[in-house]
Amino acid sequence: MKNEKFSFNLLKEERCARVGKIYTHRGNIDTPTFMTVGTQGTIKAAFIDDVISAGAQIILSNTYHLMIRPGTERIKRVGGLHQFMNCNLPILTDSGGFQIMSLSKLVKIDKKIGATFNSHIDGKKFILSPEDSMQIQKDLNSDIVMVLDECPKLSNDKKKIHQSLKLSHHWAERSKDAFGINPKKALFGIVQGGIYKDLRLESLEGLTNIDFDGYALGGLAVGESQQQMFAVLDDLVPSMPKNKPRYLMGVGTPSDILGAVKRGIDMFDCVMPTRSGRTGLAFTWEGRLNLRNSKYKNDDTPINQNATLRRLQAYSKSYISHLINSNEILGSMLLTLNNIFFYQQLMEKIRETIKNNTFDKFYDKYINII
Repeated sequence: MKNEKFSFNLLKEERCARVGKIYTHRGNIDTPTFMTVGTQGTIKAAFIDDVISAGAQIILSNTYHLMIRPGTERIKRVGGLHQFMNCNLPILTDSGGFQIMSLSKLVKIDKKIGATFNSHIDGKKFILSPEDSMQIQKDLNSDIVMVLDECPKLSNDKKKIHQSLKLSHHWAERSKDAFGINPKKALFGIVQGGIYKDLRLESLEGLTNIDFDGYALGGLAVGESQQQMFAVLDDLVPSMPKNKPRYLMGVGTPSDILGAVKRGIDMFDCVMPTRSGRTGLAFTWEGRLNLRNSKYKNDDTPINQNATLRRLQAYSKSYISHLINSNEILGSMLLTLNNIFFYQQLMEKIRETIKNNTFDKFYDKYINII
């Protein structure tokens, strides 16, 4: 059932781990959820219908990349990103802040103007302000919109992180004003502050005072250890609003997800399952398999016996190993789809075990395997 108004309902908790449901006018999303990444308006090496059949209920696309190429006017012309890429699922778009930091060597940050940077494609100069980011995401017609923030690189310079935090807060206020009111859409704030508990709490307090539809944790998965990331979650998540979705951006591995769910996170995204599939790595319940390895030359067993999607269970490790080592496109497609299916299966099992009060047992069983 689709709802005309965006909302979130917390359904069940097991300690800090929680099950909920996000309601959107394009469809509902069971949480904890993993958003398959379609950076440039496509899930690389996969058909969107297969992604949906694998269990995906929402995907993520990238404001920066779509702004650079093909340009938002081209997408707006047909009614938005859903029509452009033939996707009926809800779509979350990030604001572009992370890519400005990670992809452009020449970035100039101005509190009043925004970010001035050069395209990683052709060097063309762009300016992205909070107002620009909101308008671009409106033109893309995404369902969940992210505020523009500055995502600083991992640093032990607390003063620098604090300055960045204050800039992000200012931009969050401007993003909220520019977003306006649209009950069908959601606007998420992004908590920054590095690995410092006091800065994270300061950022969260500022954002909750502005009041957003959900709260994301940015500036993680940028080089810190898993233990440091979990420490940030331990410090911060208990103070996050209970009745709003909690989104850990850019995360991550199956063990990252298990650990973050254990600490109360609802939403995840990462390029890992699709990127790994294109390079020969399969995620399975027995662990990760590098299909480039010669030991699979004569292994006629499937990578996942239960993956009936596209009859994945009919393809042997031997055959897929041959495809990957021969740089055949089908190899990338099969492993990408396997990994998308595995991640969605993982989230389904997580939700099921939380509902049954067995998540801790599930966590203990798989945390050191997958």
